Amino acid sequence: MIRVLLVDDHSVMRAGFRTILEAAGGIAVVGEAATGREAVAAASALHPDVICMDVQMPDMDGLEATRLIAGGVAPGGAAPGGAAPGGAAGESDAVSAPGVIIVTTFDRDDYLFAALEAGASGFLLKNAGADEIVAAVRIVAGGDALLAPEVTRRVIGRFASAPVPPIVAVWAPAESLTEREGEVLRLVAEARSNAEIARELYIGEATVKTHVSNVLQKLGARDRVHAAVLAHRHGLA
Repeated sequence: MIRVLLVDDHSVMRAGFRTILEAAGGIAVVGEAATGREAVAAASALHPDVICMDVQMPDMDGLEATRLIAGGVAPGGAAPGGAAPGGAAGESDAVSAPGVIIVTTFDRDDYLFAALEAGASGFLLKNAGADEIVAAVRIVAGGDALLAPEVTRRVIGRFASAPVPPIVAVWAPAESLTEREGEVLRLVAEARSNAEIARELYIGEATVKTHVSNVLQKLGARDRVHAAVLAHRHGLA
């Protein structure tokens, strides 16, 4: 069962998402919050798998709340469980932090980039259909990032074009990739889905997922979008 926390300052929006998600099966809405600060507290108390997070809210916006949740920090600066930030409890919660889907009415690049930099795993517009909402929750709960290919290309374009120091040696993490993992990374950097990569390389989707997981671990990437940015920055794509 996928545990979901809904965060939005409009109760009607939360009610609509609850109805859609709970009707899908296999998903339970375990809590709701109306402000960013409430969201951080609820995430610490309820341990959801996925959080659907609004951006514009009173008290604390969704981007700041996402940053705190992704970093395993509770309201007031303490790590969940009472440990100081950076302590053992904080580190544990940071590792098991829920996936955050930013849900907004604005298809704006500044929100998109700020959300990803804050640690969000996905970006969804409020006018998305019921099937898209359910699919988004399941994708993020499965550990994948949720970005449409056109959105991924916008992200890659922005970060890949940013000035970076000249590379004077082979990037060490890339040296640890197998030949197949390098092929998978190049296709991820082209915003290909797992299914598309499987067809391109004539392998199963489960195998692709394993390769992607290995690539993320070896590169120290947060998700496949981060991996794509790193690939472009280091000339691997």
